[in-house]
Amino acid sequence: MDFTFTEEQQAAVEAARAVFSGVEPDEVPSPALTPGAVAEDIDRPLWAQLAAGDLLGLTLAPEHGGAGLDPVALCLVLRESAKVLARVPLLETCAVAMSIQRDSDPGLAAELLPRVGRGELVLTVGANGRTGHDPAELAVTALRDSNGKNDRSSSSDSPVWVLDGVQSGVPWASSADWIAVPAHTADDRAVLALVRRTAEGVTLAEQVSTSGELLAEVRLDGVRIEDRALIGTPGAWEWLRALLTTGTCALALGLGETVLSMTSEYTGKREQFGFPVATFQSVAVQAADRYIDLRAMEVTLWQAAWRISTGTAGALPVAGDIAVAKIWASDGVRRIVQTAQHLHGGFGADTDYPLHRFHAWAKQIELSLGPAAAHEEALGDLLAAHPLG
Repeated sequence: MDFTFTEEQQAAVEAARAVFSGVEPDEVPSPALTPGAVAEDIDRPLWAQLAAGDLLGLTLAPEHGGAGLDPVALCLVLRESAKVLARVPLLETCAVAMSIQRDSDPGLAAELLPRVGRGELVLTVGANGRTGHDPAELAVTALRDSNGKNDRSSSSDSPVWVLDGVQSGVPWASSADWIAVPAHTADDRAVLALVRRTAEGVTLAEQVSTSGELLAEVRLDGVRIEDRALIGTPGAWEWLRALLTTGTCALALGLGETVLSMTSEYTGKREQFGFPVATFQSVAVQAADRYIDLRAMEVTLWQAAWRISTGTAGALPVAGDIAVAKIWASDGVRRIVQTAQHLHGGFGADTDYPLHRFHAWAKQIELSLGPAAAHEEALGDLLAAHPLG
């Protein structure tokens, strides 16, 4: 396979590096020392810089003011963002925007997407359901009410949808303007509802992630949305979920690369018995194993992103490639930060040193992806249903 990136994709990486070069991971209080969230809002100055650098519209079509690039380009930028623990909803906003562009009402897309590219709108998505253990679309019901009126801001008498349910652990929800909510209809179709955070019937309860970032439980109580704000295209939610998962694997890769680089630098300077500890065989072997993890995380990530970007058929559905990427990302990022902590000794837990922040973010990513064993079981089911050879 040739995973050589195009000139446009490489240009996006360079632009991202320029924007993220000024970001310091310790710009907010340490999650280890903060009882609640480390901040009440996203990094707004960084968000404005991303918009100015045309990175928020990276995957939007030119008619919406974007560059028209694919999910591979998005994953490349996400990889760079994770290297500095960028506190912005880049994955969520871009993924939801791509879903709107791909499957929503053209009028709604024309209304929202140019504003997304300019950094005027923040989008997020509830992908965890009520508990994080059940399919997210089962946590919310979407029922059609053809006799009702739209919200008070609209004079239209077109049919509306009524949403009831809960999505837990929604990232950046308190900072978002719109929340994409997976739901199920009366005939058990999975749909995607676009809800204003300020809509009547929407309430947010504060939750805090392992990394110290502010999440929210989003409760929907009779929330009414326009017919055009509900995406009912078959497979729309599944496509968005696949993109979110692959993007999270890109975050794991970028974070892991920085952590291994920090470990290499530290062990190259730290001396015992008059020699750098990096020269000890046991240290070198552990670092080499983690390097192998990173390369496996990388190749499986690009395979999954390429399948999503191109829709290319394979021996297994794209879910198989995503499952493999999740197996390596979930286990790999955990092993990398554990080895880093071990090789740093007590220094790794020092709250004046940034490694503990990367550890907290890595645990959040691992929890978001779920256990590798579950993905291995899913992959086994796919192999049973699609015998190879």
